[in-house]
Amino acid sequence: MAEDATTRTRIETDSLGSMEIPADAYWGIHTARALENFPVSRRPISVYADLVRALAMVKQASARANREIGVLSAHKADLIDRAAQLVIDGRFHDQFVVGVIQGGAGTSTNMNANEVITNIALELAGRDKGDYAFLSPIDDTNRSQSTNDVYPTAVKIGLGLDLRTLLEELDLLRHSFLTKAVEFHDVLKIGRTQLQDAVPMTLGQEFHGFATTLGYDHQRLSENAALLYEINMGATAIGTGITTHAAYASAVLRHLREISGLDLATAEDLVESTSDTGSFMSFSSSLKRNAIKLSKICNDLRLLSSGPQAGLGEINLPARQAGSSIMPGKVNPVIPEVVNQVAFAVAGADLTVTMAVEGGQLQLNAFEPVIAHSIFQSITWMRRAMRTLRVNCVDGITANRERLGAMVGSSVGVITALTPFIGYAAAAALAKTALLTGHSVADLVVDAGLMSRDEVAKQLSPARLSGLEAVTAAIPVVRPAENVVPGK
Repeated sequence: MAEDATTRTRIETDSLGSMEIPADAYWGIHTARALENFPVSRRPISVYADLVRALAMVKQASARANREIGVLSAHKADLIDRAAQLVIDGRFHDQFVVGVIQGGAGTSTNMNANEVITNIALELAGRDKGDYAFLSPIDDTNRSQSTNDVYPTAVKIGLGLDLRTLLEELDLLRHSFLTKAVEFHDVLKIGRTQLQDAVPMTLGQEFHGFATTLGYDHQRLSENAALLYEINMGATAIGTGITTHAAYASAVLRHLREISGLDLATAEDLVESTSDTGSFMSFSSSLKRNAIKLSKICNDLRLLSSGPQAGLGEINLPARQAGSSIMPGKVNPVIPEVVNQVAFAVAGADLTVTMAVEGGQLQLNAFEPVIAHSIFQSITWMRRAMRTLRVNCVDGITANRERLGAMVGSSVGVITALTPFIGYAAAAALAKTALLTGHSVADLVVDAGLMSRDEVAKQLSPARLSGLEAVTAAIPVVRPAENVVPGK
């Protein structure tokens, strides 16, 4: 050990030379070189806890497989197993310090994991950190492995673990919209197409539509996640399995399935699997789909709540903070706005993933670190955005019932419901008359002798207008519209 007045260090050596490593660090020389080489993102891989857990799962499964096939002693395998379990349980994550963006196709991340788990294991054995003659990060903890199968496998497992919490949050948000759909089931409003008045619906139907689209996204995310569960453990460097025992791939798969709880499978063609990153692109695309559709919902919430006096003003979003440093009393839709911005970031991350997937060459894609970072960040931000949208916005939305009722009562769009009875031409003429005179559609239809008051009232009932009650009676023959003159 070298020591000065401020810090204690240990000396570690690799093929490039020796370096001083902080004595209390569980990482070693390979990690130290990465810290020097990649001061780019200033974000350590520990920001993605499920990626760290997944790395430890791979090391644990490999130790068990190596012991099982007889290429690692029971004592060493047990030490690695126990050390990896501590990381899986959430300990020592602060030792995973290499940056999320790095060259080397993830080698620095793999070595960071090897060194941390090895030094934890050395402490469990009563040895000093760095005593690699007793237990080696490369010869023992990385036995039968290469970065090129460890890293993509860990990323896939980590994404699978991370996705669980995203889907849970997505389902909670869907249920929040469903709750509002029930609350607003009887609130009639005017639907709009191309920002112009269309036909009546209920606010409950609108919110139910939001819930349904989120349900579809839940299905798509789950389907695309299944593509991630094909792994290439046993491929080592390029897929040929060099340096591994013939029984290793099946053994490590069995242990990984048990440890992770994921339905993993070994790729049929390990050479192809090692070079191909298409599954990441498909999964990233499904995240973008979810983000963009959620952003559209937030656009609608902002429009529906616009005003409160000079906008649509159909719903009221919870007031979360003062909206202006100059306009007293102004409150802005800040929660939907932040979700919009997350969606923009996810769309950008998806483009990054696409470009990185395209950038692969020959037997390996060197850009998996930026792929992993982009997708993990998207999941993390989406999960947080969904939660704040649910808790700080959707759960507190109220309907401006009086304003909605007034708009429906004065809308000419309701005449669409009468076209089967009076014909399109007469309906169009009466709509123009209603707009010109301000008279109600119901009165104009009755005054023109086209329908009785009772017939009009029946067809313009909220249940009929919203489609909740189907028209079951026979539709009468349309009366001639010659006597209907616009403006009269």
